[in-house]
Amino acid sequence: MDLQGCVALVTGANRGIGAAYIARLQARGAKKIYAATRDADAGGPAGEQVERIRLDVTLQPDIDAVARRCSDVQLLVNNAGVNFNTPLIGHPNVRNAELEMSTNYFGTLNMIRAFAPVLKSNGGGAIINMLSIVGRVNIPLMGSLGASKAAAILMTMGVRAELAAQGTRVVGVMPGAVDTRMTANFPGPKARPADVVDEVLDALVAGTEDVYPGDMAKDIMNAYRTDMKAIEKQFAGYLPRG
Repeated sequence: MDLQGCVALVTGANRGIGAAYIARLQARGAKKIYAATRDADAGGPAGEQVERIRLDVTLQPDIDAVARRCSDVQLLVNNAGVNFNTPLIGHPNVRNAELEMSTNYFGTLNMIRAFAPVLKSNGGGAIINMLSIVGRVNIPLMGSLGASKAAAILMTMGVRAELAAQGTRVVGVMPGAVDTRMTANFPGPKARPADVVDEVLDALVAGTEDVYPGDMAKDIMNAYRTDMKAIEKQFAGYLPRG
């Protein structure tokens, strides 16, 4: 896909990886970028090419309204997501798990369903789904996040197959820890958002379907391919204290 002159929509665009997408798409010559956030007045990236819009991906009326308004989109970046850093059983209830699934899985799926005809009418275009390496190998400390991302990974494979006939490419992105507010308490090394986005956009242009940005994601996937059970047991040690 040629990013020069394209029209993109980025969800979760006010900070972190979303803000990095806005900046890197601007640098690569995008004609227009819709910066979608739950609060369009909360600040975030700006520029001549940037148009801020309000969008909560858990609300179907919001999604439908944005799809009607942004009928010129050629690149959809599904970046909006939540992570409560909670386990599956050690948390008092399943509310966090439900919210993570509602946003990370159903929110992404509903965005794709709404924008599939938009992309088709604009020549096919592309979709980028921001997923996570914990969707490949669960870290029990944030077990419900991993479950939502695993569902989103399989969903990405499914919509990739369904949308191939209309010429829409679907890229799945599975980074490790990235230096954003979501990983503020993570003690290990973290990739820079701009580096992650550059790797993803390079992959999009090159035609790569699955991207593992950063050393952490690449190391985990290499270990996963070598001995899946060993890496599962290693991460099983990361459990809540108490």
